Amino acid sequence: MIDCDGYRLNVGIILSNDKGQVFWARRVGQDAWQFPQGGIDKEETPEQAMYRELKEETGLNPTDVDILGCTDDWLKYRLPKRYVRRNQTPVCIGQKQIWYMLRMLGSESSVDLSVCEKPEFDSWRWIDYWEPSKRVIFFKRKVYKRALKELEPLLVTS
Repeated sequence: MIDCDGYRLNVGIILSNDKGQVFWARRVGQDAWQFPQGGIDKEETPEQAMYRELKEETGLNPTDVDILGCTDDWLKYRLPKRYVRRNQTPVCIGQKQIWYMLRMLGSESSVDLSVCEKPEFDSWRWIDYWEPSKRVIFFKRKVYKRALKELEPLLVTS
């Protein structure tokens, strides 16, 4: 869904382990790494979209994670002009996201990147909490920093 301002409604997922590291995944066939994320379908709540995207992109089920919280409001980023697809209607100028902080409860062996017909990712690893804000594609860095900063107090470590 795209709102009246041209932002695609979306959820972002920060999946953490008990060491305070986060799940970092590589997009299929690219040297591009990111958190799981995806669009919110019509008639779907952000939480429902988060669970659907979690399953599609990581193979994890609701029983494999604990929701620690989410951002208080939408976080937005604009796409650079070269990434805007002007031939689509409505035109999408960026993403408007609710970010979720999850803690993995189950085993890492539960992760299955090939659970859906067209996988988003081909590899994953755990990385230090703040690394994604430095490594994600340039136009997503500010929104990653904002999400990580807001959700950091929820991080559970042992």
